[in-house]
Amino acid sequence: MKLIGSYTSPYVRKVRAVLAEKKMDYEFVTDSPWLPESGVPNHNPLGKIPVLLLDDDTPLFDSRVIVEYIDSVTPNNKLFPSPNRERIEVKRWEALADGICDAAATAFLEAKRPKKEQSAAWIARQLEKVTRSLEFMSSQLGDKSFCTGTHFSAADIAIGAALGYLEFRFADINWKETYPNLDKLYAKLMLRPSLADTVPHD
Repeated sequence: MKLIGSYTSPYVRKVRAVLAEKKMDYEFVTDSPWLPESGVPNHNPLGKIPVLLLDDDTPLFDSRVIVEYIDSVTPNNKLFPSPNRERIEVKRWEALADGICDAAATAFLEAKRPKKEQSAAWIARQLEKVTRSLEFMSSQLGDKSFCTGTHFSAADIAIGAALGYLEFRFADINWKETYPNLDKLYAKLMLRPSLADTVPHD
């Protein structure tokens, strides 16, 4: 298998962490859809990363599709429960994490545009989503050891990738002091090689 992506993408980090937890071998091909010569659109018509190329060259895209596929093909270290209410809870956490990444990445890209073309209102709107989501995330986590209780799951990987992206791109969002339970969870997650070895960098 080949995973196409970048070292900065939280969605790619999520997939890399899942592959590590599942102990699956793959080739990592670095590419960004923002590069003029990018090959990403050749595999994903949406022009987004990550893309997982299976051994028969079938492309899978959208990180949520990819991680669910990876978890389904090997029985070890299951990260998604069997279809039931608990599985939906894991997927809800993942949707929340991905939503934070969507809003944060949108704000980051808008801020990179020339000053006269930027919309401060649009950036503020995205960051408001992040703020609300962090508050909701903290309230839902409470004093639990992991997102869904006592067991590590794909929910925790997704949340780890989202919080790591904020730490990487938005150091001024002081979520660690504001939400100590999120800080505690993230510190615990960073003890896992799957997340410690995939910290985003330029």
